[in-house]
Amino acid sequence: SVVLFSICAVIISFLASYEYLRMVAPTTLAKFDRLYLLTTISLPVIATSFAPTGQFVLPAIVLTFFMLTVYFFYRYASLEESYPLFAKLVFGSVYIGLFIAHLILLRNVPDGNLWLVIASAITACSDSGAYFVGCAVGKNKLCPHISPKKTIEGAFGGLVCGLVAAFAAAYLLLPLLNPYFLGVVAVLLIIAGIAGDLTESIIKRGTDTKDSGTCLGGHGGILDRIDSLLFAAPLLYTILVFAS
Repeated sequence: SVVLFSICAVIISFLASYEYLRMVAPTTLAKFDRLYLLTTISLPVIATSFAPTGQFVLPAIVLTFFMLTVYFFYRYASLEESYPLFAKLVFGSVYIGLFIAHLILLRNVPDGNLWLVIASAITACSDSGAYFVGCAVGKNKLCPHISPKKTIEGAFGGLVCGLVAAFAAAYLLLPLLNPYFLGVVAVLLIIAGIAGDLTESIIKRGTDTKDSGTCLGGHGGILDRIDSLLFAAPLLYTILVFAS
């Protein structure tokens, strides 16, 4: 149900926010400060869970910015490098709060539950394809200063695997979908997924972090698993809204 999905999205948002704070915020923050910032970053997701059609998204973002500003008014003297931390938290409220909120928004559009499965299949298979093809034949670096292991050959392999996953999932779930529309959407989502993966690499490189967390064991943290989907979901939601 939509309610259960919204609860799961809120939980994922809190876990992702916890990992993000672990990477960007000082370890000396008090427990109340961390709880306050976790809640603030997740506020767009919480608001959207009460109004999955999206009318609370903009007010939630504005309130998030206000709450972060008030926090720094209060804690400014006790924080080192206050402005860089403020900028990182504002970015986090968009990267985590707003983007995860779009999972709920996407779930609420017509056939949104099916599109979520398709988008997840595209990003997961694209990531896997990029990894295996890159390991097998990758030679030309894609973004060597951000993620040295990613290659152009791997990205092409991810594109092919993502397209195969898109058409296979759509055949099972939305067999009447226009194949040309699906192909264009799939390519855009694959590109968005690569951008999301690289964005998390920027965060981890900038904070000298190997994995965002350890809750998934050898697979890293929540952010490591959903980084591609974080960029793909808002894009897919926007496409579906304007295409309807």
